[in-house]
Amino acid sequence: MAGKRRFGRVRQLPSGRWQARYKGPDGFDRPAPRTFESKTTADRWLSVTEADIIHGDWIDPDAGRVLFGAYARDWIEERPGLRPKTVELYRYLLRQHLEPVLGSRTLADIKEPHVRRWRKSLLDAGVSAVTAAKAYRLLKAVPNTAVDDGLIRRNPCRIKGAGQEVSPERPVLTVPEVYAVADAVDRRYRALVLLAVFGSLRWGELAALRRSDIDVQARTVRVARQLTEQHGGGLVFGPPKSDAGRRTVAVPEVIAPDLAAHLVAYARPGDDGLLFTSAQGTLLRHSNFCRRVWRPALNAAGLPPVHFHDLRHSGNQLAADAGASLRELMDRMGHSTTRAALVYLHGSDERQQVIAEALSKRAARELGRSKSRPSGTQRARRRGSAS
Repeated sequence: MAGKRRFGRVRQLPSGRWQARYKGPDGFDRPAPRTFESKTTADRWLSVTEADIIHGDWIDPDAGRVLFGAYARDWIEERPGLRPKTVELYRYLLRQHLEPVLGSRTLADIKEPHVRRWRKSLLDAGVSAVTAAKAYRLLKAVPNTAVDDGLIRRNPCRIKGAGQEVSPERPVLTVPEVYAVADAVDRRYRALVLLAVFGSLRWGELAALRRSDIDVQARTVRVARQLTEQHGGGLVFGPPKSDAGRRTVAVPEVIAPDLAAHLVAYARPGDDGLLFTSAQGTLLRHSNFCRRVWRPALNAAGLPPVHFHDLRHSGNQLAADAGASLRELMDRMGHSTTRAALVYLHGSDERQQVIAEALSKRAARELGRSKSRPSGTQRARRRGSAS
């Protein structure tokens, strides 16, 4: 007769399958989450569960019965240091793309096949690859915390590359095109356009600039804050996108007269007076600006419908083409990692020709010096003939 089990117990059900039960660390008697085809497999499952309890790896099966939607909403609210714009994005992704499919499922019930089907349904519905990647990253981050909290054992988000964004390449405006827009736009916003390009500034950074942030003599712009539009339409001043976003940017002399003229004609009075406002003196709203000012200026300049943000992109590329190093680009753009800056350091035919010409000049120069100086063999031969 087999001895009594030291941990748990098994019994055969009328169906012929086997059930395993055990007493958890919390004192509750619990069944295994599934039945087994044989007593041996049931015994093996109890042995693994006992080992988990001994090593502190046991997960309360009821802990993961929290609805994903509720847990994700709390997750967003409890993240320290999230920027208002990031909170707004997370709420939108949760509301629009995650909750309709996964919100009513518990954390423990979401498995790898559910995640795969959810992602495919997004892409099949025409959601852009960029948005799908953002939604997947949020979906992956929430269970990561649930694993740390001891609610689930394993994160079900395991699709390789699903969180990587491959954005379409943005257009780069040439300097003549930039000035065509600057000439076409309302004079109140000419300096705004030029600073976006030659200062590589974001919209929110431009909209938050004050008189005291501009030094025309030194040709510098200090970025110390940004203006963010919240969900519901409110506008709020806050810190830059990251610590690296706090920076002082040098701007070229060519736009200094435009900055000086703008300070005289359009900036609000006082050191804290806003540099850029609407014609009514109110804070700039991106959507209103694009509709009323930006798109008409593009049409007047005969340019295709590019985004205002493409001005910053164009400025970054101009800085890279001017010879800025990776570190210099990162500082100028306000980035703490190399990923974004590396985008602008790709080779171009023009730069390749410049590099090839420089190599040619150096090689010719060093060869010329070498030919004017006798080699060691030549010097030895001369000494031999002299003796």
